[in-house]
Amino acid sequence: MSTIQKSMRIPEELIKELQNITQESGKDFSTTIKELLQEAIKMRRCPGIVFTEGVSGRRARIAGTGIEVWEIIANFKSIGKNLRRLRNMYNWLTEQQLKAAIGYWKTYPKEINQLITQNESWTKERIHKVYPFLERIGS
Repeated sequence: MSTIQKSMRIPEELIKELQNITQESGKDFSTTIKELLQEAIKMRRCPGIVFTEGVSGRRARIAGTGIEVWEIIANFKSIGKNLRRLRNMYNWLTEQQLKAAIGYWKTYPKEINQLITQNESWTKERIHKVYPFLERIGS
């Protein structure tokens, strides 16, 4: 992706907040700003989706829950993209929350499909190889 240098005026208070975020993330200022702008655009395009920090980085989640979008979509695909069945699977979520996940996936399919593929690559054998302490010893 090509980049373009732009100049902008940012209030000092906001710069301080951005510097704190940069310091906490361990990333450089430019990377942090770019990621925050990308998230803001995605949330604006897909209301009901937020980004939060998790064990494996920042990921799109359903607002008000800890559920990542890719989890909903993996299940949605597994039931033949049937919204009624998806509502039954996630009966504690509103239809709007589920539609927000589906809308995000339709808008950013490469991102979500990649996360689903990564998750599916975790076979029992791979888990035991990467995390041998999880393997049961004896009976």
